[in-house]
Amino acid sequence: MDNALVAEGLSRTYGDTVALDGVSLAVARGEVFALIGPNGAGKTTLVRALTGTTTPDSGSVSVLGSAPEEIDENRIALLPQDFSPPERLTGRELLSYYAGLYDHPRAVEDVLTEVGMAGDADSWYETLSGGQRRRICVGIALVNDPDVLFLDEPTTGIDPAGRRDLWSLVAGLAAGGTTVFLTTHNMAEAEALADRVGLLAEGQLVEIGSPDTLVAEHGGESRLVVETEAASDALAGSDYRVSADGRELTIHGISPKEIGEAVAALERTGIEYDSLAWTQPSLEDVYLERAGERARVDPAIAGGIR
Repeated sequence: MDNALVAEGLSRTYGDTVALDGVSLAVARGEVFALIGPNGAGKTTLVRALTGTTTPDSGSVSVLGSAPEEIDENRIALLPQDFSPPERLTGRELLSYYAGLYDHPRAVEDVLTEVGMAGDADSWYETLSGGQRRRICVGIALVNDPDVLFLDEPTTGIDPAGRRDLWSLVAGLAAGGTTVFLTTHNMAEAEALADRVGLLAEGQLVEIGSPDTLVAEHGGESRLVVETEAASDALAGSDYRVSADGRELTIHGISPKEIGEAVAALERTGIEYDSLAWTQPSLEDVYLERAGERARVDPAIAGGIR
């Protein structure tokens, strides 16, 4: 397989803090690779190491067959999570300025259309909403038509419809051969876009695989959650495996075909309930299981998953 990115044994410390601890990965050309992990897990340090803006203490990185600091700047682009272009320029002026930094940029009008900003291109950047600003920033990252595109939380602040539009844009770029490496707190985003997902926790890449594979191996079982005032042992003696948490009874291992029988069992035992919710395992379950308590208390993850 022809790899666009290769990292071998990357380690990086900041004083007593271990940011990366022997991280190795390979990303194929045209692949969308999503990196997820709690705040402080080392995601930003890994992106910086891959793009040559941070030098690891040990290990090696190859981007399109070259060291990151030697790669032709026309072939790579990075959109950091915190990026603040000059605010007293319009969106069109900003893209035109950044296009002028490259030898063979894309047409500014085409990029504005792709990111959904053609209609607001002449508004000052400082007057745009947070989502519109992020769209312009995505456009800046696309204007040199990179072979490898790094996106750090690309849809932060963008409304759901705009998020879907950008997902389609990223998918189209990958279909055209662009390699996309993105970090995200949004599990739906990772599931929708990524060919493979890497879970980084405490500086180590603890899982890597396709979303479907990770969910199958680590997501657990489907379940029926019953909101009820019934006692936690209300279904004791039944064939169901049940756990209780406050006003919720969870019946584990229920397939869609078995929901009707489970509801009938509730009625036979006289259990009154306010609501039923069937859920199947997701990447969120994998994340919470493998990233441990750090993921459960991370406010960015709590917001991003939902």
